[in-house]
Amino acid sequence: MVEHINPIAETASETSAAVDASVANSSTKVNLLGMSEAKLIAFFETLGEPKFRAVQVLKWIHQLGADNFEDMTNVSKSLRAKLNLCAEIRAPEVIKQLDSADGTRKFLIRVSGGNVVETVYIPEGDRGTLCVSSQVGCSLDCSFCATGKQGFNRDLTAAEIIGQVWIAAKSFGQLAVNGPRAVTNVVMMGMGEPLLNFDNVVDSMNLMMHDNAYGISKRRVTLSTSGVVPQLDRLSQYTDACLAISLHAPNDELRNELVPINRKYPIAMLLDSAQRYIADMPDNHRKITIEYTLIDQVNDRPHHAHELAELLRDVPVKINLIPFNPFNLSNYKRVSNNALRKFQDILIEAGYIATVRTTRGDDIDAACGQLAGTVNDITKRSERHRARFEETQPIKIIG
Repeated sequence: MVEHINPIAETASETSAAVDASVANSSTKVNLLGMSEAKLIAFFETLGEPKFRAVQVLKWIHQLGADNFEDMTNVSKSLRAKLNLCAEIRAPEVIKQLDSADGTRKFLIRVSGGNVVETVYIPEGDRGTLCVSSQVGCSLDCSFCATGKQGFNRDLTAAEIIGQVWIAAKSFGQLAVNGPRAVTNVVMMGMGEPLLNFDNVVDSMNLMMHDNAYGISKRRVTLSTSGVVPQLDRLSQYTDACLAISLHAPNDELRNELVPINRKYPIAMLLDSAQRYIADMPDNHRKITIEYTLIDQVNDRPHHAHELAELLRDVPVKINLIPFNPFNLSNYKRVSNNALRKFQDILIEAGYIATVRTTRGDDIDAACGQLAGTVNDITKRSERHRARFEETQPIKIIG
């Protein structure tokens, strides 16, 4: 795995300041849940402790599910007492767990500021995929996504991101990497644009893949981006997770409407950056996953499929077709089965691996594009979307 290039020395001063603040104010403690190994080493050095304490605590938190220092039996009593004074292991609060008839599980998770984010677990055969959120709401405004209609509040902290994995693993009794796993795959495809919360997302993904934490294969952790090209250009320096591109259109004119960030970073620029990312990987035979949400009469016509096939001709990709999942505040409609099959057939005939993402958890609003949560929107975007949506609705005549 590509190591995070932030040296321990750079984190030591930040960690030391946090520890000093927590000691001065006993009501504020350093949350160890989201700390990378490098940051934990720096933290323990500020306490005058050896580096190996970082590995011990990593294993207790992420492999054994500990949230109490007194449970850490191979840590000295004196250090446990010290940790109780200045540190904590605090996951975000689960306010509701919803289980779908198809086995999908959605967690409603409260974070600070009265906000609620959503995390979804999707079982399929011997694989269990966890869809993790990175922001409260989303600062982008893709027209087919419920999250974007909720507006934006803030980035999630590393503890709030990795805390979603911690919560899901514990909910299935997954307490050690050597035992049977419920969570085998993680996708950064929940609420938010991961690359706009770069540092916290990278630290969290590297914890997911760390041998002393969750030990998930780098081929089973995927970051999905709508196309924040400058951050994507940095990504290979910090992690070697898999990459998915939320494309959803075969040309810039249509993508400008569906994914507005395309106006700043158009398709050619995005695909060039994505190819540079996988070229930098030690195993440079990877493919980029192209996510394409099919919307009835918008981007699902045969000519769109042919155009997409030509666009990706020289790009190493596999294509994941996603039927649009309806939600409030949207007038878009789900693609028909016939149009979906025809679109897929065209891509397969052109030589692509083109799969259809099965809609899961729609009875609990957990399907792709439906995650909304509760966002105290600081952008006022949600109010504008609601007003525009109501203007388009037919007037109901009573009586």
